[in-house]
Amino acid sequence: MIARELLDTATIPGGGELRLFRRALKGADEFSIMLGRIELMNSRLSGSEEALATLTCAGLNVKNPRLLIGGYGMGFTLRAALAVLPPQAHVEVAELIPAIIQWAREPMAELTQNGLNDSRVTATLGDVCDIIGQADRDYDAILLDVDNGPDGLTHEANDRLYSMAGLSTAKTALRSNGILAVWSSEGDSRFTSRLHKVGFAVDVKTVPARSNGKGAKHTIWLARKPS
Repeated sequence: MIARELLDTATIPGGGELRLFRRALKGADEFSIMLGRIELMNSRLSGSEEALATLTCAGLNVKNPRLLIGGYGMGFTLRAALAVLPPQAHVEVAELIPAIIQWAREPMAELTQNGLNDSRVTATLGDVCDIIGQADRDYDAILLDVDNGPDGLTHEANDRLYSMAGLSTAKTALRSNGILAVWSSEGDSRFTSRLHKVGFAVDVKTVPARSNGKGAKHTIWLARKPS
C-alpha cells in the first residue's frame, strides 16, 4: 500500500484539528482531510458533493441565479455548479477555515481546477451562519456541506444551522421558490421533520458517494421555500 503524506494541519475554530493527506497514485494524487480518525473528505469520493450542486441547479428556474455555498471542502460542489450555471450567475462560497482555501489554491490546485478564480465566484472567509443571518431574500439557493450532516461533528456551532431557528433564518434568506440543499453522510428523519415544520416542501435524495455510482450512499435534502 502506498503511504500517505501529511501535508498540513489546520485548527478548527472552537477546537479540533484537520489534517490534509496526499497519496501519490498513478494518474492523479489522492487527497484526504481527516478529523481525528474520521475521514471527512476524499478526492476519490466526489459524487454526492457534485450531486448537491447539480440537483439544486436543476431545480432553479431563474435566469441569473444567486447561490450561497456553505463549506468549500475540496471544491466539488462549486465545480459542479459552475459547469451548469449561466455566465451571469453569482456564487458566494463561505468557508470557516482559512487553510481550506489555502489548500485549494496550493497543494490541491490541480484538483480544484481554479474554481475560486472564476469571475462568477466570491470567496468569503467566515461562518456561513452569520452570512445567512444577515440575508433577507438574497439567494435563490443555499447549499450546505459544512459538516458530516445535521449533527455539528466538526464545529458544534454548526448545530444552529440545523435547528428550527436556524432553518427559519435560512428560509428568510431565500427568495420565493428558493432551495435550501443540505448534504449528509446519512439520513435523519428528525431533520426532515424540522424542515417540514419550518414550512419547506422537502425532497430527500439518496445519491452515491462515488461519481461512478458505486460504494456508499449519502443523503441530500432539497427544501423549497413556497412562493
